[in-house]
Amino acid sequence: MSFSQLGLSEKVLSAVAAAGYTTPTPIQQQAIPHVLKRRDVLGIAQTGTGKTAAFVLPMLTMLEHGRARARMPRTLILEPTRELAAQVEESFAKYGANHKLNVALLIGGVSFDNQDVKLTRGVDVLIATPGRLLDHFERGRLLLTGVELLVIDEADRMLDMGFIPDIERICKLVPFTRQTLFFTATMPPEIRRIVDTFLHNPEQVEVSRPATTVATVTQLLAPAGREPHDKRDALRRLIRSESGFKNAIIFCNRKREVAVLHRSLVRHGFNAVALHGDMDQPARMAALDQFRRGEVKLLIASDVAARGLDIPDVSHIFNFDVPHHADDYVHRIGRTGRAGKSGTAITLVTPADRKAVDAIEKLIGRTIEWAKAPPRPEPQEQPAREGRHRPQPAHDARHRPAPAPRRPESPNAPQPAPAQIARIDEARPPRRQGHARDRGVDTSGHLPAFLFRPARVKA
Repeated sequence: MSFSQLGLSEKVLSAVAAAGYTTPTPIQQQAIPHVLKRRDVLGIAQTGTGKTAAFVLPMLTMLEHGRARARMPRTLILEPTRELAAQVEESFAKYGANHKLNVALLIGGVSFDNQDVKLTRGVDVLIATPGRLLDHFERGRLLLTGVELLVIDEADRMLDMGFIPDIERICKLVPFTRQTLFFTATMPPEIRRIVDTFLHNPEQVEVSRPATTVATVTQLLAPAGREPHDKRDALRRLIRSESGFKNAIIFCNRKREVAVLHRSLVRHGFNAVALHGDMDQPARMAALDQFRRGEVKLLIASDVAARGLDIPDVSHIFNFDVPHHADDYVHRIGRTGRAGKSGTAITLVTPADRKAVDAIEKLIGRTIEWAKAPPRPEPQEQPAREGRHRPQPAHDARHRPAPAPRRPESPNAPQPAPAQIARIDEARPPRRQGHARDRGVDTSGHLPAFLFRPARVKA
């Protein structure tokens, strides 16, 4: 099947051909006709299978007729992260080259005024994160009564990361007669129950079993020690020993661990950048651009980069931490092996991670093999640790000369007289000890020696 058989307009087909695509993916084949029929769609597919184009292409076809009004967008796309929102905007720029549509991006970390100027001119496509969207609405700068199509991308993450109240509020602000599209890679039962309240008689498009991984990705487990420095050492040895290594994304569970690992890899001579939620938007976009252009080989990131980011030609994925949720594992390793290419995903496992690994294997329905341990480098290959080295003082125990051995006394050596011993004992200062009663010593059968000394009494 070709794109021309899906019912797309000539302008969209021309842009798709110019982008170099000839055959739609399975999710695109099944979802695009239902979207063009104005049906609600629930799309479940593996990450990296073209879900973004499955709603961007039919939206461009439907938006060819009509006109946007000031502060009243015609379509609304919600994304969980700023990076995903910016990526969707790039898709509209690529596939909508033949359209004169106004596209606005509402994300945090940038100026409100510039976004307000775009809303005032009228927006055909509004791409936003829930928090910034509600900020504009509460300021009276945005009306959602004209939304004809609502798209919630990465639905499981949107609903599972604390966005449930925001999503419910946004769905009440848009018209009841809107068309709603849900696209996701995983759909747990508890999330499905919530999704059923947002969609009206949806067409479910499922091109693969939920929570399955791409067959072109080689998945391996690598043992690591309990201590953080042991894990970092194991990661460095894996990076140096992997054959066919081109670049890699390294995932950590915590933002603080991302910063620590980034400093460690840079200190050991690796070309790396960091990406996590505490960074401002220009720094996050600059890090992604450097990695996309190949200026850096390693991208250390939190789960903010695990969902939907389209970074081509990623050869390796390293899970420095086993994800807390098994679903996140599917999204992390989906950053490699995209568009039919091969990739490798290696997860560092400590003895405490066994339960989390079992949950992942149960979710994906397969057993992950263990990788062969890479050889340890020679001691001279280890880089010197940076930091202050405290000089060893001369009186340090390691530098003291060994004491001279004591000469054994001869049995015929002269012994001191008892009177000399008494004078020596009297010359010694008394020991500072507590009272015998305080130390719990029984004094009934003992008298101190000073009581036997003669006392001088003045007349």
